[in-house]
Order: sequence, then structure tokens, then C-alpha cells
Amino acid sequence: MRDDAYLGLLAVFIPFSLISIGGGASIISGMEGEVVRARAWLSSREFVELFAISRAAPGPGTMLATLVGWKIAGWGGAVVASLALFVPSSLLCYGVFRLTSAHREKAWHRAMREGLAPVGTGLIIAGVLSILQLSGAVGFTAAAAAAAAAAVTGVPRMPIPLIIAGGGFAGWLLG
Repeated sequence: MRDDAYLGLLAVFIPFSLISIGGGASIISGMEGEVVRARAWLSSREFVELFAISRAAPGPGTMLATLVGWKIAGWGGAVVASLALFVPSSLLCYGVFRLTSAHREKAWHRAMREGLAPVGTGLIIAGVLSILQLSGAVGFTAAAAAAAAAAVTGVPRMPIPLIIAGGGFAGWLLG
């Protein structure tokens, strides 16, 4: 059983490692889909609790993967999930940096960097919406979460009242 759990953790976290544009927050929605809905390793409540612990504890926000691995397969699962999330993306970043660093001033390189920013922001917003939906947040809670997410992600040129109204609307939709 433990070997199957390790393979499952690798199958879940290696792909997330390679698409985590925008950092760990960008994979929360996908992680929730795999861990809660597709594989039923955790309940919605357990996922939200582990998410809360990962945010409250010092260290990277991607500690959520470590906690999921620990919950699924103990300490070995924590190590497997952590390595599966950090090693592939680190190797990919290193390789891409080595191949493209000489081209930093070229237009295609700048377009690539600027084009990935909205992708990361969209993935982070999807993660926020997943956590709000799992936790049953409505109204003011959703608005406050949307405002905090916007402040953290640095949504440019968007006034706070518009962000709060959008969060309230999202809360109404989710509620």
C-alpha cells in the first residue's frame, strides 16, 4: 500500500511542480481537485485544515504538499511529496535560465516573462476560489479574501472597492 501511495504522490506532485507558474499558491486549485475530488485521499475539511496549517506555519506556502504527503503516507510520504514538488521545477528553472540568460534583453524573452505573469495570477485566483468554496465562505469573508489575494498578488491598477465588490460577487456565487 505504501509503495502505491508513494507512486500516487509522485504522479500528483511532479506535474504540479512543472506548472506552478506563480509559485505554490498557483497549484492549490489543482491540488485540491486531485487530492480531494479525483483521488479522495482527503475530505474537503481535511484539505482546508492542512491549508490553514501550511499558511500559519513558518516556511514556504508549498508546505501544503508536505502535509498532504504526511497525511497520506506518513513521514515517507511527506518527503516524497516535498521532493516531487521542489526538484522537477528547480531543475526546469535552472535549465531554462541557463539556456535563456544570454537573451534577457531580446523582445521574445521580455514577452515570455510578461506573458506568464497573468497566467500565474489566474492560477492563484483559482486557488483562492477553491479554498473559499471548500470552506463555505460567503459574503464579507469572500470579499475580504479577494481583497487580500489582490493585495498579495499585486493586481495592478485595480481599486480596492472594485476588488471588494468582486469578492462579494464571488461569495454570492459560491454561497
